[in-house]
Order: sequence, then structure tokens, then C-alpha cells
Amino acid sequence: MTPDALADLIRSRAMGQGRFLTALAGPPGAGKSTLAQAVVAAIGRGARVVPMDGFHFDDAVLIARGMRARKGAPDTFDTAGFIHLIQRLRNEDAVAIPVFDRDLELSRAAADVVLPEDRIVVVEGNYLLLDEGPWRALDGAFDLTVWIDVPEAELDRRLMARWAHHGKTPAQARAWIDGNDMPNIRRTIAGSRRADVVVRWV
Repeated sequence: MTPDALADLIRSRAMGQGRFLTALAGPPGAGKSTLAQAVVAAIGRGARVVPMDGFHFDDAVLIARGMRARKGAPDTFDTAGFIHLIQRLRNEDAVAIPVFDRDLELSRAAADVVLPEDRIVVVEGNYLLLDEGPWRALDGAFDLTVWIDVPEAELDRRLMARWAHHGKTPAQARAWIDGNDMPNIRRTIAGSRRADVVVRWV
């Protein structure tokens, strides 16, 4: 399914409703941010992307908890805060959202605002469909759920390119992917609920 086709589907499902929340989920490296931006651009005015990554715990918090080497795992996010945000998006017209700055490796609070006219919201993140722990509370929170299906080898290739872009050597990138990203990929794929729509985004 192309971004335009997914945009058409969301637009048709959202017609005549209040704020319409779409979950765009997939493993690390699946292209969630890219696809979400493309879909919102295709929908046009009144659509907005909300990224889950704004709820990363800060590195100082992760270091204090002995979790820095696992950054990006399900328990390294402020899950309760994210769930509360989804509830606010459903019930409030204007909602400030945090945004994760990957270059700085930190979240910026209230870095963007979902406005009253933003009636279609595409929420993107790894764990939106994860059927475990506190993430399970998101079951039923979205009007449409979409899963991005990408072969593991392609995920690996994309992540190597991502970490090279952010300054890691090939050896450092390989170690991070093998020790952190790949376990998260497999946990997400194995443990996520079935989505309404599956997009093969290669």
C-alpha cells in the first residue's frame, strides 16, 4: 500500500467523525516516521503526526537506573505519560506534545502542538500494538491500526545507515544493533497485536 492509498483509507474512515487517531506501528528501522510524514502530507491540512519517541526517558534517568545500554526498549519510555497523551488527544482540542531530537539524543518538552483543527492524527511508534505490560492499555485506543512489515535484513541495513549518520563507527553500530535494536525488533514483531492494515514498506 502506498502512502497515498493509506491516506485515502484514513480519510475515508475519518469522515464524519471527531478526532481520528491512527496508530502506525512497526519495529525499529521500519520507516515509521518517513511513512507517517508522507501520509500526513498526502492528507493535507488538518492532519498531524504525533511521535511516540518524545517519551524516551532522558539519558540521565537511564544511567541512574542502569538502563542506558537498553535505550529504546519498551521499559525505557514514560509509558504512562504517553498513554495519558493519547487520552488527551481524544478528549482535548489543543495538546502540546514532546518531540525527540535524535541529533541531541533527548526529548524536547512541548516542542509541538496538536491544534483543534488537526482532526486526523497519525501516531507513530514501535510499541503502539505491544501486547505486554503497560503498553497493553493502548488496546482499543486507536480508530485504525497499521503495522509496517519490513524484512529483518532490510531493518538491519537501515539501522546501520542510521547509526553511521549519527556518528557511530561500523563496529559501534554493529554492537548497538546486535545488543539492543535487534532484540527490540524481534520482541516487537513477536509480541504485537494484529493490526487492521499491514503495509509492506521496503
